[in-house]
Amino acid sequence: MLPASFQAPAAIILLIGGLLACFAGYRIFRVVLGIYGFILGALLASNVVGGEQSGAMMLAAAIGGGLVGALLLIAAYFIGVALIGAGLGAALANLIGAGIGREPHIAVVILLAIIGALAALRLQRYVIVVATAFGGAQTIVVGAAALLGNRAAAATAARAIYTVYPLNPMPETALDAIAALVLGIAGVIVQLMITSNPKGKKR
Repeated sequence: MLPASFQAPAAIILLIGGLLACFAGYRIFRVVLGIYGFILGALLASNVVGGEQSGAMMLAAAIGGGLVGALLLIAAYFIGVALIGAGLGAALANLIGAGIGREPHIAVVILLAIIGALAALRLQRYVIVVATAFGGAQTIVVGAAALLGNRAAAATAARAIYTVYPLNPMPETALDAIAALVLGIAGVIVQLMITSNPKGKKR
C-alpha cells in the first residue's frame, strides 16, 4: 500500500485514467494500456520496497516500476486484448456460479476464459470498447470517491495493485453502482459513436 501522502495523487491518476479509458479507451487503447501499466508497475514496486522506506525511495521505486509496467503492457498489446477477453470469460463463469448459488468448476472457468480470449481477438473493437468503458467507469467512481473523502475508496486507490481496473472492492453503495453503470453505458455509446466515424476508426 502506498503511504497516506500518496493517496490523493493515486486517486487523481485513477480518475484521469478512468476518464480516458471510459470515453476514449478503444481509440487510444495503447495509451490506456500505458497508463494502467504505469499504475500497476508503480504500485507493485512500492509494495516490494515497503512502506518503511523514505518517501524519496518510495517515489523512485514507483516511477521506475511504473515505467517498466507501462512499456510491458504497451508491448503486449494483443496479449492485453486476449487477457481482457479471458477476464470477461472468467467473470461470466463467476456470475453464473453466483446465480446458481455455487462456485463454478475450474474447468468451466478455464473454458470460458479461453472462449473469451479467442472472442476478444476476433471482436477486438467491441471487447475493448465494453471492457474499457465499464472498467474506466468503475475506476472513475473509485478515484472520485477517494478525492471526496471516502476512506474506503482512498484505501482502494492506494492499494490498487490488484484493482487497476478495480472490479472489487469499490465504494459499496447503490449510488456508486448506479454511477458506474451509467458512466459505463455512456462510455460505450461515446466510443461506438467515435469509432463508427471512418476518421475516428483505429487502424
